[in-house]
Amino acid sequence: MIVTPQLKNQHLLWRAGFGPMAEEYLQLATATNKSYINSLFKASAKSPEMIDVADNALKGLVMGIAEAGKQKQNQDDNQRKKIRQQSREDIKNLNITWLNQMVNSDQQLREKMALFWHGHFASRNINILYQQQLLQTIRENALGNFGDLLREVSKSASMINFLNNNQNKKGHPNENFAREVMELFTMGRGNYTENDIKEAARAFTGWGANISGEFAFRKFQHDDGQKTVLGKTGNFTGDEVLNILLEHKQTATYITRKIYRYFVNDVPDEAHITWLADRFYNSSYDIKELMKDIFTSDWFYDAKNIGCRIKSPVELIVGIRRALPMKLENEQVQLLLQRLLGQTLFYPPNVAGWPGGKNWIDSSSLMFRLRIPQLIYDNDEVALTPKDDDDQMMGMKDMAGKGMGKMGKKGGQVISAAVDWDTYLSKFEKVPREKLLTAISGILIQGVAPLDEKILNKYIDASSRENYIKSTTIQLMSTPEYQLC
Repeated sequence: MIVTPQLKNQHLLWRAGFGPMAEEYLQLATATNKSYINSLFKASAKSPEMIDVADNALKGLVMGIAEAGKQKQNQDDNQRKKIRQQSREDIKNLNITWLNQMVNSDQQLREKMALFWHGHFASRNINILYQQQLLQTIRENALGNFGDLLREVSKSASMINFLNNNQNKKGHPNENFAREVMELFTMGRGNYTENDIKEAARAFTGWGANISGEFAFRKFQHDDGQKTVLGKTGNFTGDEVLNILLEHKQTATYITRKIYRYFVNDVPDEAHITWLADRFYNSSYDIKELMKDIFTSDWFYDAKNIGCRIKSPVELIVGIRRALPMKLENEQVQLLLQRLLGQTLFYPPNVAGWPGGKNWIDSSSLMFRLRIPQLIYDNDEVALTPKDDDDQMMGMKDMAGKGMGKMGKKGGQVISAAVDWDTYLSKFEKVPREKLLTAISGILIQGVAPLDEKILNKYIDASSRENYIKSTTIQLMSTPEYQLC
């Protein structure tokens, strides 16, 4: 495979974002790789606006409970039930609003990094205020300092509640947070002992969050005795334990390997990872510099690293919407698509996040992935019902049912996508008829062997130039090769 300048640019846009927008197709072959890198980092340098979709009435209820701590228990229970119901609705809106940011924002790198950290610091919580706060923390620090990100996430109400640290008290330590912060967030399994977890848990005693989502240190619940963590002894606080974890170079190696597998290749190159991790550690964990090191390295654009990753469901949905400019009348259908494909934002399967890679694909999910472009083209109905796993979904299992926008006859949902074909077609105006297939596949298919033209032609509508471009596009998007980036 020859790695052309266009392929390099598309590779960068898929890995550092969610693929090229239809509007920029014409410049993919002529713009320099360096200019794309610079523009990605420049656009993502500004701080993101908070995504706030929480219902005002819900905020009022929360404030009421916070201020009226002495109310009768049954009144509190009724209010909490209302909050839970409204929170579930608001989290659906948060999902869709963030998805739209991924599609339309010029801060592609920031949102892609945020999606990575959203899986790394996985937290499942039905409190919309906590989820919004955690998302904002992640988006603000996505390209900042990893130590700052780690500290802020560790003190977020979402993580404190998800990992039971409100129950972590002097004399009765809860080890959940201490275990996950070592195993999943910093060093990785095998680099600490059970005793390190027990001692670290004591350091995190007293860390809590109030109902409004603010971090609260309860000093009378904190164990201020001597602790030994990873060979160091002292009257450590939680912050000091996080510092000890960051001082260990293993943390830089663990994070770098995970980022390499997400942004470069599922198969780690240990020499590249060692080089990157050294620089990451010596920069005091500067995420932006780590990503620059990756995207400006020659090896990042090696043929073996192009088109080798299976798109996550979110990457697939967002990538299609960027490739085909469209207006979705029924935006809620995207929640159903996420569930059917196995990745619903804000509902990770567990604290380890989504495993990714080949786990995205099984026989049923692959068949459904291949149908999505045709469903969009035909404005057809998604009539499948997701697996009933409401333990994970926490009230989301009704998503294929009532209250989900425009419904089909079978209880499914119509995608209702109005594709702006004029914008898309205009990008191929100057391409000769005999070169259209090559031009379209060159943009849509990333670095895998060219498709068999004879087979493809059986399914393409050649009755007019317009129909040829439309049907070729949909057929190419309906191939296994389109699942790769």
